[in-house]
Amino acid sequence: MLDGSIRDGKHHMPVRVYYEDTDFTGIVYHANYLRFMERGRTNYLRLLGADQRALFAEAENEAPGFAFVVRAMQIEYLKPARMDDVLDIVTVPLEVRGASITLGQEVRRGDDVLIEAKVKVAFVSGGRARPIPKALRIAMKTDQDVA
Repeated sequence: MLDGSIRDGKHHMPVRVYYEDTDFTGIVYHANYLRFMERGRTNYLRLLGADQRALFAEAENEAPGFAFVVRAMQIEYLKPARMDDVLDIVTVPLEVRGASITLGQEVRRGDDVLIEAKVKVAFVSGGRARPIPKALRIAMKTDQDVA
């Protein structure tokens, strides 16, 4: 599936490394992992049933001018990925709060963990934190209980 799948409370999304993802040494450029993980988070939300267009329309009614923003990110680069590798971007909710979600993410190649990250995403409107729409909070907490 293009968006990946949720298994055992974790979202898995395959990504193939292309030439454009690498630096002059043939290793994935560090910032490209951020793109891979962003796609993983986006597709995870989509598979939870949080169609982003519908969610954004609902949220716009509740909190005009809202946005999801990355508030904090911790990343450990453990091993490199190279061109033609097939990576598994793994996303799992660690903590769901009123206005923020903390997600754990890994970039894996087979059994090898290449990247470990913890990402805190906040829901803001009008320059301040706002409660995350209830439907999304419930979907993530339910999924978190399965993990």
